[in-house]
Amino acid sequence: MLKNMAKLNIVLFEPEIPANTGNIGRTCVATGTRLHLIEPLGFQLNEKAIRRAGMDYWQELDVTRYINWQDFLAKNPGAKIYMATTKARQVYTEVSYEADCYLMFGKESGGIPEEILKECPERCVRIPMIGETRSLNLSNSVAILLYEALRQNQFAHMKLAGNLHRLSWDEE
Repeated sequence: MLKNMAKLNIVLFEPEIPANTGNIGRTCVATGTRLHLIEPLGFQLNEKAIRRAGMDYWQELDVTRYINWQDFLAKNPGAKIYMATTKARQVYTEVSYEADCYLMFGKESGGIPEEILKECPERCVRIPMIGETRSLNLSNSVAILLYEALRQNQFAHMKLAGNLHRLSWDEE
């Protein structure tokens, strides 16, 4: 992967469930996306915990940890942040995502705190759902928004075609 290319960024605010963070990490590795973890985390990120969660790709992940929201803001000045929330008025497909923007998601039990959402309501986005469903699974939500941002940026630097000559049904 090219070192100086623009990269999308996933920000997890105080994630609580290691399996979700592991799935999101795998998606980030597969897409060349940076992962930002804002503490406190609801789990350990030591070698034993990473192995137990099946995160054998973790060493390939471009990941940064922050002690809190203010630390994240200080280390990423001018970051264009889009916040996923069920409280947003606009749908995630109504936004034009820059190639180096930040897609932020809140903790599983409570989302992104309202005081953070109020800082930039015009960059809050929602995934449409029916009924009174509380929310989608965190790793699914990340994948939905991330792939929309990747699509809008023409899947830059990603493999767009498979190896059709290697299909198993062709060998029969």
